[in-house]
Amino acid sequence: MKIAFFGGIYNNYLALEAAIEDAKQRGAERMYCLGDLGAFGPYPNRVFPLLRDNQIECVQGNYDNSIGNDLKDCQCGYTDPRDNWFAQISYNYTYANTSIQNRQWMRALPSEIRFEVDGVRFLLCHGSPRKTNEFLWQSTTSTHFLERLFNDAEADVILGTHSGIHWQRRLNDDRLFANVGVLGRPENDGTTNVWYAIVETGRAGEVSDARSPSSTVQVEFIALPYNHERLAAEMRSEDLPEEFVKTILEGWWTTCLEVLPGKERRHGRY
Repeated sequence: MKIAFFGGIYNNYLALEAAIEDAKQRGAERMYCLGDLGAFGPYPNRVFPLLRDNQIECVQGNYDNSIGNDLKDCQCGYTDPRDNWFAQISYNYTYANTSIQNRQWMRALPSEIRFEVDGVRFLLCHGSPRKTNEFLWQSTTSTHFLERLFNDAEADVILGTHSGIHWQRRLNDDRLFANVGVLGRPENDGTTNVWYAIVETGRAGEVSDARSPSSTVQVEFIALPYNHERLAAEMRSEDLPEEFVKTILEGWWTTCLEVLPGKERRHGRY
């Protein structure tokens, strides 16, 4: 079975539209969102009909928890004053432009989703199974830490988002962790594409011959083009910060930089 996983939409309904269509064309039978529906982009309410109309189940991200519970900030986990200043602008805009009905819907989202396919136990979360806004980076997340995470979670595959850059690691016993990336903005790589993941589980014959069900699981990361110029124009029309627009048009992060570990930050421009 092919299943599509979308992370961090950040109000980018244009990328979500493109991802849904792309996933369907690639044969995805189910779709999930791993949270943070709002932030960064324009017109928050345009995301929700796309999720509902396409039966996309969602995990509650830190942003969704904050908006849904009428909190004062996004619980993003930043410590740098500049990043928090931009985060507050984004949060205030998203909160003010999200309907009461959609806030209530976000409030009711689960913090995790579990299911089993072809004998593989999936756990979907936002940051990590232990904390919604935990940043797990490829360069700083040890295999030993992931092993403990899996043991506590009792899962074969754990999928998250939050940090905004896709990566995966398979443990020696074939358990698999993957960050599926985000649809909301580029990956600080100088391209305007955004990313999502398609996970394929093994067919019945493959599973029966495998060392474990999770050994047949394959993750494909998809670089997705979409109408980023239209998004940038709409962001400007909504008076969102030019720093946000620049990221959409050029592909380099201009905010949220302090959370990046050294290795990930060296890949960027700023």
